[in-house]
Amino acid sequence: MQDHPSDHTTGGTTGGATGGGVDHAASRPPAPTGPVAPPAATDQDALARSRALAVLRAAALGDRLVVRARHGDGARDALGVLTARTASTVTVDTRRGPVEVPLDDVVAAKPVPPPPERRPRRAP
Repeated sequence: MQDHPSDHTTGGTTGGATGGGVDHAASRPPAPTGPVAPPAATDQDALARSRALAVLRAAALGDRLVVRARHGDGARDALGVLTARTASTVTVDTRRGPVEVPLDDVVAAKPVPPPPERRPRRAP
């Protein structure tokens, strides 16, 4: 039975059993050593935040929306009706009560449709 070229390891080169390939391992940057810093905010994050703030500026009091904001190590969503807006916060009236969201913490926001109507209960 003959060996197949893919059955051989080539020491980081491509080109099968004949060699002559490119050494991809040599062209890769070295692996980081030590602790790795968390990634910095990307342009995409900045764009999403900019759009979210534009949505909040354009929304009228009484509009229904969802606002996502940083909270500790994660994020928190506030879904409800926009009831107040200041230079530094928005207040969303949720099912659990009003939630004041600092604009500095806003990550995303968008308008949402009204909740569906409740279905009547069936009699047993």
